[in-house]
Amino acid sequence: MQKSHYDVIVIGSGPGGAIVAKELTDKGNKVLILEWGSNAPVKGSLIQFISSAGIPGKNLLFTDKKLLGMIRGTCTGGSSNFYCATAFDPPHEILNSYDIDIQNEVDALKEELPIAPLSDDLIGPAAKLMMDSALDLGYEWKKLNKFIYQDKCRLGCAKCSYGCPHGAKWTARNFIEQATDKGAELINGAKVTKIIIKNKIAVGVEYKKIFKMHQVFADKIVVAAGGIGSPVILRQSGIYNAGYDFFYDPLIMVFGTVDTLSSEGEPQMAAGTHMEDEGYLMTDLSFPTPLYGAHSALKFRGHRAFSKKKTLMMMIKAKDDLGGRITWNGGVRKSLSIEDNAKFNHGYQRAKSIFKNAGAKGIFSGWKLAAHPGGTVKIGEIIDSDLKTCHDNLYVCDCSVIPEAWGLPPTLTLLGLGKRLAKHLCP
Repeated sequence: MQKSHYDVIVIGSGPGGAIVAKELTDKGNKVLILEWGSNAPVKGSLIQFISSAGIPGKNLLFTDKKLLGMIRGTCTGGSSNFYCATAFDPPHEILNSYDIDIQNEVDALKEELPIAPLSDDLIGPAAKLMMDSALDLGYEWKKLNKFIYQDKCRLGCAKCSYGCPHGAKWTARNFIEQATDKGAELINGAKVTKIIIKNKIAVGVEYKKIFKMHQVFADKIVVAAGGIGSPVILRQSGIYNAGYDFFYDPLIMVFGTVDTLSSEGEPQMAAGTHMEDEGYLMTDLSFPTPLYGAHSALKFRGHRAFSKKKTLMMMIKAKDDLGGRITWNGGVRKSLSIEDNAKFNHGYQRAKSIFKNAGAKGIFSGWKLAAHPGGTVKIGEIIDSDLKTCHDNLYVCDCSVIPEAWGLPPTLTLLGLGKRLAKHLCP
């Protein structure tokens, strides 16, 4: 077994773990980052997407009753490689009720990162058509803040979902690279099995790499393996109440054909509206051809797979009720409630009205998916307001810690929490 000692070990390289690693490395700490997935350069290919987010049982998970699929990225940068790069403000009111204030951290991040709405010339024709139609019907449809270096973004690229090959989309990999450039160590292919606990103090990590077990030790350990991975690791480490009553931001896609439309591919989630009182978000979301074709085929509309250029695509993401459990092997056991499905029905009817007003025909919805699993290691239940567990020196920083569902992409929230945690660990 390999044995080494560090100031801090970070498990996972998504937004929460990446910013902790970067901030602590900046302050001179000896940091080790353990990542289950690959560190291969981002190519923006379907094959790479499948290997990092499409392998059943590893990064493509299904609920037990209906085949509701949930994707998580296992690679350097985690799911942020495949996200839509949308920077929604954190749920400050929820966090403040748990004595967590990250306003200053978020303000600093907005100065540091490329957070802004897309310029008009990067709004694709489908997104513009949806926006004009929604505004015409009286919806408060507006541009959304994006984590995008807009001078590098290419309209018509259509590779956002595969991982941006041009470096236009900011991802957690950016922070990991900054950390390793300053001396942090990154080990890929490292599947963490448990935290080593001695006298209620976390002292190290056990992980498997290429069929061999290794142990590494540190003064502080931060678990940032995501809403699925973190509770599994904590359970194996004796924290048995992790992984219950969670949210996973279910979504559906709505499609419609406009004969006069010609869209080669567009930045995703350029604009939309948050129907907060009704519990869902509506935005444009342009899929690459293979992913759109899969939706069409599974809904017995395979002939539509060849009309992507003429297709409007809208995502409806719901704020789901807490429930379900994560299995000991990292499986997802949760079904949508009656209320959750009602939100989709309402959202679908609104989407249809927007599409019809835009001249669309042949409107249909795709399969239900899920993203952003969280609430599996809740603040106030399993960790305190400093993100510390019941064991000294053991912290958690990813979507699992968010105590309540609010139905919006969490990246900026996780970055704010990570920046705050880094200050706590190294004032």
